[in-house]
Amino acid sequence: MANQFGSIEGKKVKGLADLGSRCPKKLWFRGNWDDKLFENAAAIIGSRRMTDYGRKVTEKMAAQLTAEGKTIVSGLVYGVDQTVHRACLEFGGRTVAVLGWGIGWDKLGDEEKKLIESIEKNGGLVISEWEGMRPALWTFAYRDRIMAAMASEIYVAEAAVKSGTMITVEWGLKLGREIWAVPGPVTSKVSEGTNKLISEGKARMWMPNQQASLSLRDKNNTQRDRSNTDIYISLQNETLTVDELARKLGKPVEEVGGQLSLLELSGEVEEREGKYSIINILE
Repeated sequence: MANQFGSIEGKKVKGLADLGSRCPKKLWFRGNWDDKLFENAAAIIGSRRMTDYGRKVTEKMAAQLTAEGKTIVSGLVYGVDQTVHRACLEFGGRTVAVLGWGIGWDKLGDEEKKLIESIEKNGGLVISEWEGMRPALWTFAYRDRIMAAMASEIYVAEAAVKSGTMITVEWGLKLGREIWAVPGPVTSKVSEGTNKLISEGKARMWMPNQQASLSLRDKNNTQRDRSNTDIYISLQNETLTVDELARKLGKPVEEVGGQLSLLELSGEVEEREGKYSIINILE
């Protein structure tokens, strides 16, 4: 991986001047700088302890926002961030990675190196306010303001109540950015933060539109997994609660609840008065 990189004044980057005295004086970057990347940018952020539910909704979210022509901003860390970057690239979008360490730091793992190369090759950018800085807890918290500032919208896929993700959200709220959050199973620790944001009115509830869901299925060319097929069969001729479905399938309530939440987000099932039924999304 080449070690060449450039720099730009922080205040020249769209949105960063909103930080006032906290605006970085300089940003270091890898890739070919293009101001148009920041004209319609959205940040997708979330937990490093991403669940399977979180992965699926993150991929749907990245696919939909990419299809809307947005540049996708995230933080390159394992979990939601890396899933965001990869999904954006898979769907032909451009993505910006804001690092919690310095450009030129040479201790990255192979996966991070490959991802950075792919981001650059596909017209994106890798950005940091430091040169050669090794990562520390404070560097990740410090860079969160940059992600919040350069995006006009912030989408939270999955997050605990106390997490680095919430630092970005708080900055977004201070800066007047629009916040979106994905509702998740009430039994999941990494959905407590998103559910809380929605319930307190700090974030709007994000749901994928049906056309994006269909496009994602066509792009991946995959069939429903076995677990979701079992749920579909069970709901063919009756409506059931989560508890009733769990008993019928012989599975934990938490597992069935997570699968139902994902299907509901995809617009494939709906819940009314505690009972779930199938929706024909092709109508």
